[in-house]
Amino acid sequence: MTRRTLLAMGAGAALARAAATRVRLGGPIFLRSDDPAELAREHRRLGYSAAYCPAMADLKDAVRLRAIEAAFAKENVVISEVGAWKNMLDPDPAKRKANLDYVTERCALAEGIGSRCCVDIAGSYNPDYWYGMNPKNLSREFLDATVENCRHVLDAVKPRRTKFTIEMMPWSLPDGPDAYLEMIRAVARPAFAVHLDVCNVINSPKRFYESGEVIRECFRKLGRWIVSCHAKDLAWVPEYNVHFAEVVPGRGQVDYRAYLGELARLPQDAPLMLEHLKSAAEYDEGRAYIQKTAAAIGVEFA
Repeated sequence: MTRRTLLAMGAGAALARAAATRVRLGGPIFLRSDDPAELAREHRRLGYSAAYCPAMADLKDAVRLRAIEAAFAKENVVISEVGAWKNMLDPDPAKRKANLDYVTERCALAEGIGSRCCVDIAGSYNPDYWYGMNPKNLSREFLDATVENCRHVLDAVKPRRTKFTIEMMPWSLPDGPDAYLEMIRAVARPAFAVHLDVCNVINSPKRFYESGEVIRECFRKLGRWIVSCHAKDLAWVPEYNVHFAEVVPGRGQVDYRAYLGELARLPQDAPLMLEHLKSAAEYDEGRAYIQKTAAAIGVEFA
């Protein structure tokens, strides 16, 4: 075998790896309808192949769940996530139990509709803000309690089609890929996975300036468990202290070339979901920026 043949084979393998996954992009839509087929077609009209779970989905209505799942599958639109967004560590015991029950129900809905994941944050010991700051949010107590909560949800639902995930946060565990790896090992359940929001990991000037390396580290360490991702951007607001503000993708400094490139290299298609923007126009702008950036580096969308 000649050197030229070996080089050609290597180049072909590299191209095959690069083209292994087409990225799924998704985001909110603004069509008011209870018709699953209309909703699925609207996602496709906007260039989306992934969706948030429709608000009309009801765990108690199996017929409606099957109709949503079938309509979206027909248009090749996957349900990326069911959001839970409750504080599983609320200092008030009654609220904490109610929140954990709600999160468990949302995970069951994700399983029922075939969503890629159910996602929440670990929560907070802050009594006033469910995602707020508290010194104990970086403690062993916080980690152990979160592991217990995750096991509780997973053992109650026993999901086979979906995953339960915790987003990393700037000021609570897991606050980076190493902390998330520790949590994965501690939860020790195959249905526990990773929902990646890279903006939530950028909590210092170093990480802000080196967002590409932060992104690559996250994918290098957590890639096999990533099932869904969030898309937004960060801008540094000039003040006498560090203040990063969420902005439309393209208005900040998050390295989307790295983000999209890493997503495209995953063996699984983990959807990238636009979020936290203020209007349909901002979602259009963010979507266009992501599509343009992807085209510039040869990444295609499903």
